[in-house]
Amino acid sequence: MTIDNQIEIPQSFMDMYVTPGHDRPNAPQEVVVARYELCEDMACLLAGQAQTLMDKDNLSEREVLLRCHQGLLADALALTEKEALWVMYRLAELLEWTPLVLDAS
Repeated sequence: MTIDNQIEIPQSFMDMYVTPGHDRPNAPQEVVVARYELCEDMACLLAGQAQTLMDKDNLSEREVLLRCHQGLLADALALTEKEALWVMYRLAELLEWTPLVLDAS
C-alpha cells in the first residue's frame, strides 16, 4: 500500500487490517498508515534496548523478545495484541534474530 507520502506498508502489517475474503483494509487509510508508523517506530526504538538487555543480562534472544512483547502489551500505547506481535516480528528482523512464535488470533 502506498500513500501520497510514499510510505510502503508491508503486506505482513496490512494483513492485520484486511478481513479474510476481502482485499481492502477494514480501516481508513490514514488509520492504517498511522498505526504502521507507530509500530515501525516502536520496533526501531526497541532494537537498541533489546540488544543492550541481551548483552547486559545475558538473556537469550527469545527471552528478550518475550519481555519486550509483554512490555508492549502492558504499555499505555494501547497496541493491539496483533500489533504488539508484529512489532516483535519486526524487531527480530531488524536484529537478525529468530522471531517469536506466538499466536495473536
